[in-house]
Amino acid sequence: MKKIVFAITLLAVTAAASSAQNYKFGHLNLQEVIYLTADMDSALATMERYQKDLQETMDSMQQEYYTKVNNYQQMSANWTAAVLQAKQQEIGELEQRIQTFQQNAQQEMQAKQQELLRPIYVKANEAVTTIGKNGGFTYIFDTSSSSIPYISATQSVDVTDDVKKALNVPLDKVLRQQ
Repeated sequence: MKKIVFAITLLAVTAAASSAQNYKFGHLNLQEVIYLTADMDSALATMERYQKDLQETMDSMQQEYYTKVNNYQQMSANWTAAVLQAKQQEIGELEQRIQTFQQNAQQEMQAKQQELLRPIYVKANEAVTTIGKNGGFTYIFDTSSSSIPYISATQSVDVTDDVKKALNVPLDKVLRQQ
């Protein structure tokens, strides 16, 4: 009985080992590829303009706040209690508007980033899928992700350059990365 179990186990291990030889594994650093695309350059430029516009609005609000506070400090000795209370309320409302703007601006920046990056990731994933199908790969691992605990680079084909070519990453950008 032990010999039969041993034989079946040996046969299963041998079959698994021989079928594993038919698999082709690849790996790439998807974050590196995405960072080097022209689409990412465009997205980053758009994000910078968007952030600049928000920052200009924030700067304007803060300048208004500082002007009102300075005016309050300089003139408060000459104002009546009713004027002082009105000015304090005005400054408090402006502080609240600034806080609300900061919170909304941060949420808008995150939403804009997601909106701009989503198509880039979709396009890159499509390129990886095409490379995988055309190259006969069983798996292509993303080494920029922490979800894979170990990859033997000597037993895997790096397809990063193929995906860069598929996404038309300019050669000058590739050379700068090295």
